[in-house]
Amino acid sequence: MKKKIFGLLGRGIGYSFSKKYFSEKFKTQFLHDHSYEVFDIDSLESLPGLLREDRLKGFNVTIPYKEQIIPLLDEVSSEAALIGAVNTVKIREGKAVGYNTDAYGFEKTLLLHKKPHHTHALILGNGGASKAVQYVLKKHGIAFETVSRSLELNYHTLPKELVSTHTLIVQTTPVGTFPMVNDCLDFPFEALSSNHLVIDLIYNPTFTAFMDRAAEHGAKCVNGYFMLEQQAEKAWEIWNAE
Repeated sequence: MKKKIFGLLGRGIGYSFSKKYFSEKFKTQFLHDHSYEVFDIDSLESLPGLLREDRLKGFNVTIPYKEQIIPLLDEVSSEAALIGAVNTVKIREGKAVGYNTDAYGFEKTLLLHKKPHHTHALILGNGGASKAVQYVLKKHGIAFETVSRSLELNYHTLPKELVSTHTLIVQTTPVGTFPMVNDCLDFPFEALSSNHLVIDLIYNPTFTAFMDRAAEHGAKCVNGYFMLEQQAEKAWEIWNAE
């Protein structure tokens, strides 16, 4: 039987959750003709060769290629185009089509934990994951400011007053991801309170240094594991849709 290949495309992704998650899924569902591989590539120059693999049916996309991959695809879903980032690609009839399931996963996480007073948000980071978060917050009418090293509002200019009034904090950068678990963004944690909800999209480690410091000031902290599960299941649904 011809094997169906799925995978994860990124750089420096040996820590990936996805391979273990989908390998277990294939095992429990007796999908012996399915495999999930890690495509750890230095640049997207390798993408055309990967797409020529006729057994490849789809793959997830992670840092740093969620935005870079868009012009290299044959089609992009309307939602992914609006977001400006792709984290799931489906191969069908020789065409590579991009989707965004990060937004779906983040929305599930947000609605599970947000309270009525979480009306203003700070998004830390401005990459592909941040763009999915921005899309969801706009959808739910939550005003937000984006903080990034490359923006006027950055970690050195971020006033405590803004943090205290923005009670939803979404950490979208990879800072603090395994194995660099002691790394932490420069952030005025003392401006946080028990009214704050902190969602850190990192899932490894379970509790990041950022979450530790936020919790010390009373904030409710949630990691990215549930979001990851939800976006993975949505990707699986896309890959199997007719």
